[in-house]
Amino acid sequence: MAIILNIETSTKNCSVSIADSGKIIAFKELNNGNYSHAEVLHPFIESILKEGNISKSEINAIAVSKGPGSYTGLRIGVSAAKGLSFALNIPLISIDTLTSLSFAVAIDCGVIVPMLDARRMEVYAAVFDKQHKRIREIKAEIIDKTSFSDELHKGEVYFLGDGAHKCKETITHKNAIFIDDKFPSSKEMAMLSYDKYRKGDIENIAYFEPFYLKDFIVIPEKKKKPTF
Repeated sequence: MAIILNIETSTKNCSVSIADSGKIIAFKELNNGNYSHAEVLHPFIESILKEGNISKSEINAIAVSKGPGSYTGLRIGVSAAKGLSFALNIPLISIDTLTSLSFAVAIDCGVIVPMLDARRMEVYAAVFDKQHKRIREIKAEIIDKTSFSDELHKGEVYFLGDGAHKCKETITHKNAIFIDDKFPSSKEMAMLSYDKYRKGDIENIAYFEPFYLKDFIVIPEKKKKPTF
């Protein structure tokens, strides 16, 4: 028996679940198009613990989606996860966001390409086989007509995630299949976090940081012209 609280905040989808040995006991998420994680994350956690009739003292580990993804979203999720792990003196487990997202679809052949929106025509993406094993490293890349051409020439490529929607008009190969309305979710984290827990694959709470993939860039405000 292993009770694990899973936290996913890497995109606009704020998602939490409580699972026993990889099986979901209670689950709650909100994707309203805004980054409302700071307001809803902790109430969601309290809600699913109450729904699952689980006390905080019964939790064996905290799992958090580590990125890539939204800088702000990741900071909120990781800060909450680290705080809970420290306060409850239980292990912290990190889950790769794109690996978790790949499990949102099951295929018989071809490959899976989960994508997260990075800005403009840039995405964070990786390539997974039908067993959800990563076969190409995670990259931040600008999408054009030649993107994933090698994979597309070999067979079907399933694109999903909030970065996939904006690629439909650019990637037009007949083998490109776009799956709508799929976001990183704590549902897919449950088995992954349990597997890591069994293996003792945990993070150092004091030093763990999200996987941003690239530096956060602050865009300065334009200076207003003085009025006389």
